[in-house]
Amino acid sequence: MKQNTKSSITLPTGELQLVKKLKARLRLKSNVDVVRTGLRLLEERTDREELREAYRQASRATRRTNATEGKDLDDALVAEGLD
Repeated sequence: MKQNTKSSITLPTGELQLVKKLKARLRLKSNVDVVRTGLRLLEERTDREELREAYRQASRATRRTNATEGKDLDDALVAEGLD
């Protein structure tokens, strides 16, 4: 099985210029390194967004539970004559 697979992409002139600019700015060896770096960053960003959404959902579920438990506790304290 091959370790590397050769691929070729054609970019519009403006995007190729961006790749070249980033290559120089980031001091990368090749245009392919620019694309690899971009793909890694995109993957990390996507993973972070998925994680953020999972935290949002967990937070919503926790807030609902906390609100219910807080109300139950308030009701119990009121029944004990505590404000």
